[in-house]
Amino acid sequence: MKTCPRCKQELQEAEVASVKVEECPTCKGLWFEDQELRLTKDRTDADLAWLDFDIWKHPESFQRSSRTVPCPSCGPPRSMVAVQYGATGVTIDCCESCHGMWLDRGELDRIVAALTEELRSKDVGDYLRASVEEARELFSGSEPLVSEWRDLRSVLHLLQLRFFVDNPSLLSFVRSIPLA
Repeated sequence: MKTCPRCKQELQEAEVASVKVEECPTCKGLWFEDQELRLTKDRTDADLAWLDFDIWKHPESFQRSSRTVPCPSCGPPRSMVAVQYGATGVTIDCCESCHGMWLDRGELDRIVAALTEELRSKDVGDYLRASVEEARELFSGSEPLVSEWRDLRSVLHLLQLRFFVDNPSLLSFVRSIPLA
């Protein structure tokens, strides 16, 4: 039985973006088993799929501090660590043993909003660099080839959108070319 680290209530099954997770019926916090948060983010907005939100893969991107919050899966005496993701202002609780993650009510929405803003703030150069990196990951990435291919396709699509947003006259020109 998994219990809420905040309210101590028994967690109930819930579905977020077609991913089965556990939710506290009282405080509405969410428990994500290993990889469920990444999958939820990817299914919430397909354009976010290539942006890594992987605490265990990129520990240098996260500020960590100890907490005395028990892990819903491992239970006491195993406590989670508080992890802040970059400049999002979102601090989540993570278990270093089972890699599960606890998000308080509204934190998933704040993470998605921050990652969406990160996408909007990138320029063409950022997307070109990301495209090259994703192309490299096709051959050397840790994820399956299909997943790496999807990430590359997403970045190239976003590069195209950013290019035409930055150059609307070129978009008009391309649209005026007759298809043979």
